[in-house]
This record gives sequence, structure tokens and C-alpha cells, in this order.
Amino acid sequence: MFRAIGNFLILITLLGMLTPPAIGLALFYPFCHKICYKISDYIVRVCSRRLFRILRVYKKFRLSFSAENFDRLPQQFIVLSNHQSLLDIPLYMNFFPDRDVRFVAKDALSKNWIPLVGPMLKSHGHCFIPRRGGTSLVMQRIDLFAKRCLENKWNPVIFPEGTRSKTGEMGKFFSAGFRRIADATKLPVAVCVIDDGYKINDILHVMENMHKINYRAKVLKVFPPAVTKEEQVAVLESARALMQSQLDAWRGGEA
Repeated sequence: MFRAIGNFLILITLLGMLTPPAIGLALFYPFCHKICYKISDYIVRVCSRRLFRILRVYKKFRLSFSAENFDRLPQQFIVLSNHQSLLDIPLYMNFFPDRDVRFVAKDALSKNWIPLVGPMLKSHGHCFIPRRGGTSLVMQRIDLFAKRCLENKWNPVIFPEGTRSKTGEMGKFFSAGFRRIADATKLPVAVCVIDDGYKINDILHVMENMHKINYRAKVLKVFPPAVTKEEQVAVLESARALMQSQLDAWRGGEA
């Protein structure tokens, strides 16, 4: 009974928070990019933070950020991270509150029929990778994204697994997207890791498991710009090993 009431309150609160910006994006997206960008900024800087507060109040949701290594972060960098949940995107928006982060994501998230999400992500200049269209189209989109990141001082976030892990176990890392962005931007690389997001990777599990998890994120290491192919592959391999080591430590009981 109490769980059902809590879920209902979350739904009503989220609808009240997100409906006005969703309507604004729907109205202005076809013809006014500047207004949509401002609305998207509001979603990122205000709504994403309120989202986690709402979940904490109604579902006893725990969110833990490690401040370790934050003082070593340059002003602009590439983020390499494992991927477990759709909430990873708002999580990183909160993890780096004084940075503008942009994501390389599947093209499905850009569709206008997804309320709020599609227009917001497109208005904010994120990179969408199509499932069809060939390597040439994918690389073209990544090149344009890298150019936008440099011009606007954005920090690109890359999930080298390419898809969410439903079990929390990391999948194979793919190098093409990371290497292309590393080539184009010459930015340092911040290796980050997240955990417990896989327990809330769909709506049903969000409601069931929210109170059981400690959704956390940590910066593990900052690498200098990886210029050559060999350096880029080495960074990717080291990143995966660092992420796995931290996941093992957390799951072994480390605070």
C-alpha cells in the first residue's frame, strides 16, 4: 500500500516538474533553437538535480559521488565510462555540475516521439549514432560532434561498450568512437566508473529496486591526450582494467 502511494507521488511530482519544459520544447523545437537550448539547459541544470532529490525523498534512493581526483580534472576532457542505465545521463550531468557534458548515444534517443528526451538532447547538441547508414555516416556525425565540443568547450562522454549492461558486468569495449574523438579533440581522458545503475535499467525495476541500491560514480584516473593509435588503445585497455578493479572493490564491500 505504502509503496503504491510512494510510486504515485513520484509520478505526480515528476509530471509536474517535466510537463512544462516538455510542452515548451514541443512548441518551439520546430522553429526556435535558442529557446529550446535554454529550456534544455533548465532541464540539465535544474530538473536533473531535482529528479534525484525526488527519488531520494520518496524511494530512499542513495546517490554517492566520489570527490577523489576531482582536483586533477582539467577544464575540458573526454569522459570514458561503463554504462548501466538510462539514468547514467542525468547522473553525469550532476556528477560534473560545473562542466557542460555531451553524450554519444544511440540514434533511438533522438526521436521526437520520445517525450522531452529527443528534442532536449538534439537541442543540446549531443551525438546520435544510427543503427543503419554505414560507417561513413557514423564517423561523419562523430566528427561534427567533436568539432562542436571544441567550439563550445563541452566535455564528450563516451560509453565504449555501446549499450547498457543489464547485469552490471562490463561488455566488450569498442575503440572506433573514442579514437575518432580523441584524434579530433586532442583532449585529456578522464576514466570514470558507475555502479548499481543496472538494477534500475527499466521502469519496473526503478520502482522495485530504487531503495535497494547505492548508485555511485567515481573519477579513477586522468590520462594525458592520447594522440597515436597505440596510445588510444592503451588508454582504453587501462580504462577497462581500472573500471573492473573499482567495481570488484565496491562489490567486495569497499565504501
